[in-house]
Amino acid sequence: MSDRTRQLELLAPARDAEIGIEAINHGADAVYIGGPGFGARASAGNPIEDIERLVRHAHRFGSKIFITLNTILRDDELESARRMAWQVYEAGVDALIIQDMGLLEIDLPPIQLHASTQCDIRSVEKARFLAASGFSQVVLARELSLPQIRAVADALPAGTVVEFFVHGALCVAYSGQCYVSHAQTGRSANRGDCSQACRLPWTVTDTQGRIVAHEKHVLSMKDNNQSANLAALVDAGVRSFKIEGRYKDMGYVKNITAHYRRLLDQLLEERTDLAPASSGRTSFLFTPDPDRNFNRGSTDYFVQGRQQDIGAFDTPKHAGLPLGHVARVGVDHLEVELDAGIGALNNGDAITWFDLQQELRGVPINTAEPLDANGRRFRVVPKDPLAELKDLRRGTVLMRNRDMAWDRVLRKKSSDRRIALDWHLSETPTGLALTATDEDGYSAQATLAHPHEPAQQPERAEAALREGLAKLGSTIFRARDIALSLSQPWFLPAAALNALRRDAVAALEATREAGRERLARRPPVEPPVPFPEDTLSYLANVYNQKARDFYARHGVKIIEAAYESHEALGDASLMITKHCVRYSLSLCPKQAKGVTGVQGTVRAEPLTLQNGDEVLTLRFDCKPCEMHVVGRIKKNILNQAQAAERTAVREGVPIQFYRTRPRRQTAAG
Repeated sequence: MSDRTRQLELLAPARDAEIGIEAINHGADAVYIGGPGFGARASAGNPIEDIERLVRHAHRFGSKIFITLNTILRDDELESARRMAWQVYEAGVDALIIQDMGLLEIDLPPIQLHASTQCDIRSVEKARFLAASGFSQVVLARELSLPQIRAVADALPAGTVVEFFVHGALCVAYSGQCYVSHAQTGRSANRGDCSQACRLPWTVTDTQGRIVAHEKHVLSMKDNNQSANLAALVDAGVRSFKIEGRYKDMGYVKNITAHYRRLLDQLLEERTDLAPASSGRTSFLFTPDPDRNFNRGSTDYFVQGRQQDIGAFDTPKHAGLPLGHVARVGVDHLEVELDAGIGALNNGDAITWFDLQQELRGVPINTAEPLDANGRRFRVVPKDPLAELKDLRRGTVLMRNRDMAWDRVLRKKSSDRRIALDWHLSETPTGLALTATDEDGYSAQATLAHPHEPAQQPERAEAALREGLAKLGSTIFRARDIALSLSQPWFLPAAALNALRRDAVAALEATREAGRERLARRPPVEPPVPFPEDTLSYLANVYNQKARDFYARHGVKIIEAAYESHEALGDASLMITKHCVRYSLSLCPKQAKGVTGVQGTVRAEPLTLQNGDEVLTLRFDCKPCEMHVVGRIKKNILNQAQAAERTAVREGVPIQFYRTRPRRQTAAG
């Protein structure tokens, strides 16, 4: 097993450099973040100067920075993507996360490549192909079970790191296999601009028009939480534990990173065959609690096999934690009785409740005043008039989805990450030498020319030396051991000792940086290994000629264009998912198997989804246990795309992408 595959990597998200820095401070071994463009989050890009600043901070701890260059690209975008790849490489970034295979056909820097979740890695064959094509790290589909993960990990060549999502929002579709947003709005999920149709309320009807579910969020999943499965995931071969959330705020990243840092540290203490992927230990000034952040409830999805209760069908919003109930309703205020053990209500908190139709409602609190000495009953004045707050009455059960006291904790300094070092202070003919050796074995020395003056109070002088060397508050280090090799305690002014300590710390940081090795790029196998299939549909997301050339070089004979190329104009699978609406609504034929009077009467016939004017068909492929959401692209989307192409031609910057046939004309074309 290589060093990297012994290491457990906590991989945290960052919307910007400041959040990335705090992810590192809260124990992340690596951070993934968008660069100036082409990341799969349209509004989460970052300038090169900020990337450089984040890289410098991360590398002090041996942590890594990965850039998301994981959208599918048009031909006219490849050159800009190539330049960006070189910019982030020169800024010191450690790896690129990509999904577009066209990037492997251009002049990329010698930077390590990681296969994005949009690569839809569900099989041993796909994972092995990507490893053979030059990828060093692969993130497996969230839908895999432990045995499936283990099968992939066991089949990969030595040194390949298996990455898996352990926390955060779940896309209901296999990543990279959702086109609903593009078909309905022209916003492509594979280009970082998903409209999140999966979070809408849908009415489900059967083939006879009967309503199966009325305005339920049947495509909205609960949030992923693998806290209880980390040891099992390690045993299955996972080495990089990924937190979702490049749109998330600072508080979320601090809290969730701290939560998983503590869990992984516990595992590392128990497993001597494993090692951390970066340096230092992190202590926290708060108690991490993943339930306090925005979440839709939690599920471990398919890791332990198919579960029925994986959906957030009632609401895609954050209901919050249990709070109490309405004890009395006044003209302009409520009296709220808190549950036992609940902390005080605060001005600015937000409360939620479910109305009689089970829709989540909520309102911020203007003021909250205690009414009793026990702090259990509060007079609450909501931000909105009570008459506008539906079904908020005596006895209504309340939750709290914003806790200002918790938010204030996370706005302040909330962690301390330190690398252990040992000091050795010794004499030289002209003064003193201070050697620092850190927990990774790096060593550096600083010297001080100073006369050897005997201390008038030897015991106090020795204590002062130890105390002075232990003062590492503004550095990234902590003193683990302090050894004094002196013939006798010498007098040394505090200012001189401080200068010697600062010089030794600076020398140690320089030594650490000089000894840091960049992650190596894996060379692809030659001659190119065949792709597992010889035919690719639009589901392969081939959007540029270079990507087409890549697959052709790997033996694929028929290569359709990406859905965004607008060649699949009829009914098509706009989403493929392991989630099954029939199963979640207890209408699956397999659930009826063996049930007297029911077996054989339940069939996996199509269902229909409707939200306003939007109508989609659900079809069920029971052999692989998958659901297809079927629909077609809107004509106005095609018209808008063709208009954009004509405008680009007039402006001298034509839009170019992979097509297998001439552009079709619409009524406006």
